[in-house]
Amino acid sequence: MSGEPRPLHSRRDDPQALAAGVRRGDLRTIARLITFAERDEAAVAQVMPLLQPHTGRAHIVGITGAPGCGKSTLVNQVIALARAATLRVGVVAVDPSSPFTRGAILADRLRMQRHSTDTGTFIRSLASRDELGGLSAATWDTARILDAAGYDVVLIETVGAGQLETDIVAGAHTVVVVAVPGLGDSIQAIKAGLMEIADIFVVNMADRPDAAQVVNDLRDMLRLNPDHSAWEIPILTTVATVGAGLPELWAAIERHRAHLRESGAWAGRLKNQARAELLKSLDRQWHHHVQERVAASGSLARLAEEVASKRLDTHSAATLLWEELGWKQR
Repeated sequence: MSGEPRPLHSRRDDPQALAAGVRRGDLRTIARLITFAERDEAAVAQVMPLLQPHTGRAHIVGITGAPGCGKSTLVNQVIALARAATLRVGVVAVDPSSPFTRGAILADRLRMQRHSTDTGTFIRSLASRDELGGLSAATWDTARILDAAGYDVVLIETVGAGQLETDIVAGAHTVVVVAVPGLGDSIQAIKAGLMEIADIFVVNMADRPDAAQVVNDLRDMLRLNPDHSAWEIPILTTVATVGAGLPELWAAIERHRAHLRESGAWAGRLKNQARAELLKSLDRQWHHHVQERVAASGSLARLAEEVASKRLDTHSAATLLWEELGWKQR
């Protein structure tokens, strides 16, 4: 981590100009700043302080679920319903990374292309870049950029690679957890971690034979893990491909937003989001700092050779490297 922030790349990338462009809702500026968020954290850090006072208004909705549960189709339908309510919609679709290019490989925007010419909708795919938790490191900066640009709703679709992701709760006001019949690991994944963070459950592909059983399983799980807040978690059924049940889902999302506002929980979630984002940013900065120190020390190759030749184990080698860098173990 190199002390002073790097300058942005050209006059049009002046922090004040970028912030003003975002506030105007200029699509090119928004896209450019999101690219900085993905690729150059030091650069985007010069702009975010200018946008921060203009954030906190957008309703950030996370949509998560196991692979194959139809998240993108649901998002597609929710966009249409929000636009019908004359709301501006931002979409952050997090895709798995290509191990070679590090770019997003599923291209959710292709599945949402019917909204691509709508000036009231902004859709961006982000590569997860091996981040755990189903999100990209740039996810929350992107959400804040869209918030500052005046989008009323920001939909965040997690990558859905393996177990359901829990990082979404760090920055979303409303978390929609999607399950489907016929995927045993869908319910298992919910048991493994999302029971306590879901605000709305959706059983998609509800025209399948086992849909009623999935609904019953979710009801049983809620009874065993009662939520003591004033919000009663709904379990909804949808067939996203034909839009069935989507008006009810959108109504539940809107009800949850109203509940957060009226109960005062909105402010509490903002504080929790700020804490989680701060810790995540600190973790990334520390990670980069350690990598730079290790690379500069030249010790990594030597200690790796020691481990490969069985003269050291990895734990001992890591301790030695830590000490060579001048840090003490606690």
